[in-house]
Parts: sequence; C-alpha cells; structure tokens
Amino acid sequence: MMSLIDKLNERYATKAMNGQVVPQEKIDNILEAIRLAPTSSGLQPFEVFVITNKEIKTKIREIAWNQSPVTDCSHLLVFAAWDNYTADRINHMFDLTNEIRGFKNEGWENYRQMLLDGYPNRDAEVNFEHAARQTYIAFMAAIMQASFEGLDSTPMEGFDPAALDEILGLREKNLRSTILLPIGYRDAEKDWLVNLVKVRKPMEELVTII
Repeated sequence: MMSLIDKLNERYATKAMNGQVVPQEKIDNILEAIRLAPTSSGLQPFEVFVITNKEIKTKIREIAWNQSPVTDCSHLLVFAAWDNYTADRINHMFDLTNEIRGFKNEGWENYRQMLLDGYPNRDAEVNFEHAARQTYIAFMAAIMQASFEGLDSTPMEGFDPAALDEILGLREKNLRSTILLPIGYRDAEKDWLVNLVKVRKPMEELVTII
C-alpha cells in the first residue's frame, strides 16, 4: 500500500481532465476529510459547495480564466468563507460542542466569551481574511484525501471572486468565495504537466532547525 508521502509525490495540479464521473463514495470521503480538518477555535468558518451542474460549471469557467478542469472535472468544490464573525455564528459552534459532548466546561465558556468580546468587534475584512485562511487548511485536507482516493485535483485561485459570489449567490448567504478545487480524472493526452518531474525546494532551503 502506498504511503501518504508516496501519494503526495505522485499528485500534481492536473491541467486537463476527461469528464469521467467520480464515484459518490470517494466524494463523500473527501467531504468528510474537509469536515474533520482543524480550524481556529474549532469554528469551521466556511462552507463548501459541490458543483456538478454543467451550466453552472460553464458559467464559472468563464470567470476562471477559461481553465478547462472547471468544466471537465467530475465535481467542482467551491470553498466559501464567512464574510464576518458574528455572535450568532460563534455561539452556534460553542453550543454545538456542548450539545455533542453533553456537558459545559467553565474554561470553554470563558473562551467563548473571550471570542465574543473580540471577534465581532473587529473590522469585517480582518475577520473575513482570518476565516479565508481556515479554508486553506480544509482545502489541503481535500487535496490529500483526493490523492488517497486515486483522484486528480487542481488547486485554483485564478478566478473572479466577486463574479463567482454572484453566480452562487454567496453574498446573500454572508459568504465569500476563496478557492476552487476541481476533482476528477486526468486526461493524460491533453495534460502537458502529466509527465514532468515534480520540482520542490531541497529540504535545506525550506527547513531551518533551531
């Protein structure tokens, strides 16, 4: 069985996909990996939209530099961060924690109050940027699980967020798009990147041990 490192060495940003449909079980596993990903204070300040509708994918491709994986993938994941931290959103996650664990903890409630005293009072753009960073943690979990499932994926920041927000009606949901992840199977004959060697910095340039 291949190790995680083997899978990460094998994966790459697929530049062409063949439209083959991914089994739902594999997509469900990717979504579960996203759900289980760590986030700051456990708030999970984002939502994920799973797009299979061809018409919607075509509209998104038009505002995503005409990148073919957007339409040729099986499932297109759109990560959308909260546009702001509000008391209702913070309380929901803390209440959910208490409900699932079945008890209240004084330290945890004190921590809730600390967030309530701080986050909603900050500038909305500061809060959005913080929430947006959390989507990248979950995004990496999705990429790794997709690789584990034997699937290809294409990380994408190359799109017009405002236009995408309009297509999906995200602002009305108090969300803003952050990143796209087409998931599917490579079209090796059309993918110029498929046979190229993976290039990464040597460890000594990347890591400093103190």
